[in-house]
Amino acid sequence: MKLFIRPEAFSVISFDLDDTLYDNRPIIRQAEAASQQFLNHHYPKSQAWKIGDWHRLKLTLIKQRPQLRHDPSLARQVMLECGLVKLGYDARTAKLGTIAVFDHFAMHRSHFSVSQQVLELLGTLKQQYRLIGITNGNVDYQRIGLGDLLEFVLHPGKGTRQKPAADMFAQAAKRLNIPLEHILHVGDSAMNDVVGARQAGCQAVWLNPGFGVTKEAALTQQLPHIEINNIQELVKLKSF
Repeated sequence: MKLFIRPEAFSVISFDLDDTLYDNRPIIRQAEAASQQFLNHHYPKSQAWKIGDWHRLKLTLIKQRPQLRHDPSLARQVMLECGLVKLGYDARTAKLGTIAVFDHFAMHRSHFSVSQQVLELLGTLKQQYRLIGITNGNVDYQRIGLGDLLEFVLHPGKGTRQKPAADMFAQAAKRLNIPLEHILHVGDSAMNDVVGARQAGCQAVWLNPGFGVTKEAALTQQLPHIEINNIQELVKLKSF
């Protein structure tokens, strides 16, 4: 644990989810592979495209409609509907296909459980702090075993911008009825989690590296209060 700024009193710990509480990369790969198999089986024209083609289409759509960057679920749905039309399906089939394929993706997206070690860590922290989630992803935290540990989880979308924008941090403070500085945010991204939390007025812990994520470049905009190399180091927060 590396201390940059001694934390002030805090009563809430917010967690980024993907790559902070678990390695998200294999989960996304598996969900996208399952989605592609479903597409190929039910919509055979999609066999002309590989996963990379869908990724490129989504990037193009986000450039055309920047607001999609702040809604991962909507971005995927728009990608699917547009792609199915480009592949030769009529508008109605594309719309119905989008619903079916996205539901299949979402099922696999949250088809895992957070490790017992992390659950036990959260259980220990919960004895002293209120715990919440603030994530840019769209995982179903109830399905992955966090429902009894986190009071709620905030996601971007429907007008709420993703981190590093302050939207979700401000929403959390309002919902908890506490000042922003009473939230200590933990995450693996130097930009989204550290810069986002600090600029919003929260305190920050940088998990570097996160689960399955290579070490990021040095921080240049905002220092975290604390840097840790292993999520289990959070038990030391009781000493502050």
